Amino acid sequence: MPSPEEARAAAERAARTSYGRLVALLAAPTRDLALAEDALADAFERALRTWPENGIPGSPEGWLLTVARHRQSDLLGSAAATRTRPLDVDPGVVHDLDPDAVGDKRLELLFACAHPAVDRAIRTPLMLQVVLGFDADQVGAAFAVPGLTMAQRLVRAKRRIKDAGIPFAVPDRSRMPGRLGSVLEAVYGCYAIDWRGTSAPTVHESMAAEARYLADTLTTLLPEEPEVWGLAALITLSLARAGARTEDFVPLDEQDTALWSRPMIAQGEEQLRRAGRVRAAGRVGRFELEAAIQAVHAERAETGTVDWPAVRTLYAALVEIAPTLGARVALAAATGRVDGPRSGLSVLDGIEDPGAGRFQPYWATRAGLLALAEDPAAASSYEKAISLTTDAQVRAWLGAQLADQPGGHSSASSA
Repeated sequence: MPSPEEARAAAERAARTSYGRLVALLAAPTRDLALAEDALADAFERALRTWPENGIPGSPEGWLLTVARHRQSDLLGSAAATRTRPLDVDPGVVHDLDPDAVGDKRLELLFACAHPAVDRAIRTPLMLQVVLGFDADQVGAAFAVPGLTMAQRLVRAKRRIKDAGIPFAVPDRSRMPGRLGSVLEAVYGCYAIDWRGTSAPTVHESMAAEARYLADTLTTLLPEEPEVWGLAALITLSLARAGARTEDFVPLDEQDTALWSRPMIAQGEEQLRRAGRVRAAGRVGRFELEAAIQAVHAERAETGTVDWPAVRTLYAALVEIAPTLGARVALAAATGRVDGPRSGLSVLDGIEDPGAGRFQPYWATRAGLLALAEDPAAASSYEKAISLTTDAQVRAWLGAQLADQPGGHSSASSA
C-alpha cells in the first residue's frame, strides 16, 4: 500500500493538473461554484484518508469526480444514502474526463463566468480561481490587490452567480464576442501567473502550457476572431523560450537563443499572421500587439539583436488601447533602452496607479533604470522589488543586482 506521503503526492498532482476541470464538471449541472468547490475539497480530504489504506486508484481524477458528485448530492439533500456507496470507480462513469470533453466543459464555465450579470471587474479573477485553480493570493497578486480583498470579492461573485441562476452554457456565436474579452483575459492570466512553470516540474507541464491549450482550443471554436489568434500567438511565442529556463533567472534579452524552440517560434509567427489576415482592417487588438512584441524579441534568434525602437513603438500603441499597469511599466523600460534611463524614469514617474506600490515589475524596472543612471536610489528600489516577489530565482537575481550598487548588499534571502 502507498505511504501517506505517496498518497498526498498523488492528490497534489491531481489538484495541479485537474482542479479546474473537475470544478467545471461539478458546477455545470448545479450552477453553484461554492458547492462544487466544497464537494471537491471533501473528495480530496477523503483521498488523503483512504488512499493509504485502499491504494491510489488507477484514475485519481475519476475517483475524485465520483466522490465529489456523491458529496454534492449529500449537500443538496437529494441522496441521503450516498455516503454508503462504494468508492471504487467504474471507468465508464468517468468518460467525460476525456481531455477534449473536459476542455469544452471548462470553456463553458469560462463563458458562464463572463455572463453580463457578473460584474465585469470580477469576471477574470473568478475564472482564474474557479476554473483554472489559482488561489485568491495568486489572483490578487496578478491584479495588485491584497489576497484577502480578492477572496472577499470572489465570495460575493459566487453568491451572485448562485442567486441569479446564471446558466453554465456556451452562448450562441452571436453572443460570444461580448464575453470573449474576459475569457481571453483569463486564459492570458493563466499563462502570466504561471509563466515560469511554478506549478509543475517543467514549464510544459505547468498551467502556462494549459493556457496554450485553451488558446488553441479557442482558435478552433472562434477562428474568425483576430484576438483569439493574437492570444494563441502570444502564448506560443512566449513558451518557445521555455528551453532557456534554467536554475537561475536570466532576463529575456540575455537568454541563449540556441535554447529557444524554432518550431514554436514559427508556429507563433504563423498564428500572428493569421490574426492579421482575419482582422483584415480595423484596429489592432491588445493580444495581437503583445504577440508582435514577442515576435520582435524572437527575431533576436536570427539577428542577434533586439529592435528596441520597434518594441517601444509597439508598447506605445498597446498603452493607447490597453493602458494596463504592466504595459505602462514595460513602455518605460523600452523607452529607457532607446532614449536613456532618465527618459525611462520620466515615463515611469508619469504612471498614476494605486497598485504601482505593490507591483513588483514597477520597482524592478525603476531599480534597473536608476542603476543605469548611476543613481544611488537604485538600492532602495531593488530592496522593494525583492520584498514583493516570492520567486527564489528572481529574488536571487535582484539580490545580485543590489549587491553591485554602491554600498549595496544582497538581501535576496531575507524574508
